[in-house]
Amino acid sequence: MLKKNWKTYALFVGITLFIGALSGFLSRNGMQDFEETVVQPPLSPPMILFPIVWSVLYILMGIGAARIYLSGAEIGKNRCLNLYVVQLTFNFFWSLIFFNAAAYGFALLWLLVLLGLVIWMTLCFWQRDKIAALLQIPYILWLAFAAYLNYGIWQLN
Repeated sequence: MLKKNWKTYALFVGITLFIGALSGFLSRNGMQDFEETVVQPPLSPPMILFPIVWSVLYILMGIGAARIYLSGAEIGKNRCLNLYVVQLTFNFFWSLIFFNAAAYGFALLWLLVLLGLVIWMTLCFWQRDKIAALLQIPYILWLAFAAYLNYGIWQLN
């Protein structure tokens, strides 16, 4: 299936990576200030790890969404893809809220909404394509860890 539909996979992965990269680019000055001034909670990974992890997660997200797009019947497909777009939009704005605005409490609330959206999206994916849903599990786990970090940063700063 991947060989036959590689353009669809490339499009979904490419758009998802682009949105993540754009968010990172727009947040770069805030990230630099963050690195220099913010007290981090225990278990905080080095900053170099974040773009690597996010790149992998965006690739998995894009593959999952492409699988949903390519799945058979139309019933529920648009709902799943709309959830995908909404969660990706929330994902995009979290970095701007967290890094640029340094609104750590609001960013935590935003992140919890994002986590709920991703769980909802994953459940929607599960009904159509179990592999697409399973590809979102690392994303859910990373968001839960990010919520811990966001909470710790909010409390320490």
